[in-house]
Amino acid sequence: MRTLLLGLAAAAALAFAGTASAGGWATAGVVPPPEHLTSGSNWDAQITILQHGRTPLAGVSPTLTLIGENGKRVTFPAKPTDETGVYVASVKFPSAGSWSYEVYDGFTQYGGAQTHTFGAVDVGAASSSGSGSNFPTVQVTLGVLLALGLGIALLVGMRRMRPRPAPQV
Repeated sequence: MRTLLLGLAAAAALAFAGTASAGGWATAGVVPPPEHLTSGSNWDAQITILQHGRTPLAGVSPTLTLIGENGKRVTFPAKPTDETGVYVASVKFPSAGSWSYEVYDGFTQYGGAQTHTFGAVDVGAASSSGSGSNFPTVQVTLGVLLALGLGIALLVGMRRMRPRPAPQV
């Protein structure tokens, strides 16, 4: 009797839950912004919208909104790419500081549209001069090339120093 009651309760719960949660919902994923952002820098935010967390969703109009420390909100529309369910928003950080961001998935069918929140990114002040901005990269590249050249020279030298086998008669 107890098993029968538990079975009926489970069936009723599933029946009501199925109708209550039927419809649409979506998940939104965003490729994180690049490191070392500065005020005025651009980020082509790639947003993936999946219906029920699985199926790439076409035909929606997602947006990405930046939220500043002072509560300022700036919204950027996303446009579809050639890949179903993938959208791109051209985001421009208006000022330095900490900016969190959220994505409105645009999945309005069945009343399931949601806003998905993400963490914050730190945006530095814009550089006043462009000279020397890639100097560390040049140093690292030259260092790697120098090390590679020395390694090759060492291998060639070791090969020349190896005794040759005596000729066989």
